Amino acid sequence: MTLTRFVRKNTFRNLRRSILTVLSIGFSLLLLTLMMAIWRNFYMSKPTEESALRLVTRHKVSLAFSMPSFYREKIRALPGVADVLPQNWFGGVYKDDKSGNFFAQFGTDPDEFFNVFKDWKIPEEQIKAWQHDRAGAVVDSKKAQDYGWKVGQKIIITGTIFPVNLELTIRGIFTAPRPTQALYFNQKYVEEAVPYMKGQQGFYTILADSPEAVQKIGPAVDDMFRNSPQPTRTETEAAFQLGFLAMLGNVKAFILSICGAVVFAILLVSANTMAMSIRERTREVAVLKTLGFTRATVLSLFVGEAVVLALVGGVGGSVVAYLLGLGAANAGGFAGALQVNALTMLTAWVVAALVGFVSAIIPSYNASRLGIVEGLRHIG
Repeated sequence: MTLTRFVRKNTFRNLRRSILTVLSIGFSLLLLTLMMAIWRNFYMSKPTEESALRLVTRHKVSLAFSMPSFYREKIRALPGVADVLPQNWFGGVYKDDKSGNFFAQFGTDPDEFFNVFKDWKIPEEQIKAWQHDRAGAVVDSKKAQDYGWKVGQKIIITGTIFPVNLELTIRGIFTAPRPTQALYFNQKYVEEAVPYMKGQQGFYTILADSPEAVQKIGPAVDDMFRNSPQPTRTETEAAFQLGFLAMLGNVKAFILSICGAVVFAILLVSANTMAMSIRERTREVAVLKTLGFTRATVLSLFVGEAVVLALVGGVGGSVVAYLLGLGAANAGGFAGALQVNALTMLTAWVVAALVGFVSAIIPSYNASRLGIVEGLRHIG
């Protein structure tokens, strides 16, 4: 019998305990993999070439405060600015107040919307239809699929912030690089129904004409309005999106604390399993040494069992996380951050192997030092 086969057979010699350990490690690695995926997608993913050229200007204090409409032309006049698009959050609900019927709706300028979001795909005839219909709207393809919406269908969005209900006609369905779950309509619809919204905008999306201009536009915009009644804060599109996460609290610390707790839990489970397994096999260690097994060989056998056990659980947990991530990616929005890639899975496997090694090294070392006579006398 080879040493590899010996390790494999002994790993599952106590089948019930081994299965429970694998399931515990697998569930922990499932959670760890998803947390690492969220961290990577939110804080480490690189924006697309087109989105890297977009910036967002909002009120310096909060998104809850609006800015004057004349800011648009002042921003457009700055060097390096290719286009400026106003947007306003509507915040209505579709059908009823159930959570699944609440999604992002923005009032904007149809004439220039797809000049700024050039990487969003939509037929040209649908763009023109939207531009010629004051009550028209375009919607993300995933959201249209969820509700079964078709081009030409009429829908009603009930206002919760503004005293108006939007009676819209779907004029186009777009596909973004990542599902946005959002609907866009002509901002003039709200301005005509709500007089105090005239001349006010929630935020501006700016398109830079080159990557070099991106770093210059932000400070230039904020300096221009620094002493105005409505000062601004301009940041990249990716940073603006992360700003929504900041509203939930310190997300980075939350993710790191969960990852730390998960690794600690895996370590305890694996260490307890290996300590029990090695203690039960004290006489076996003495027999192995009698047959000529060295201390190093005994040490490697037990450590190998722990690493194999942890890897089986780790691979199983990360594969389940990958499958869950595929479903989340189709859902779009923030759920898309659960998508797991190959590097994240590989990292989870490395963590599992390291946990198995660390949890077994001390009891395995103690077992390797056990004398033959002492081991044969052991009763337990």
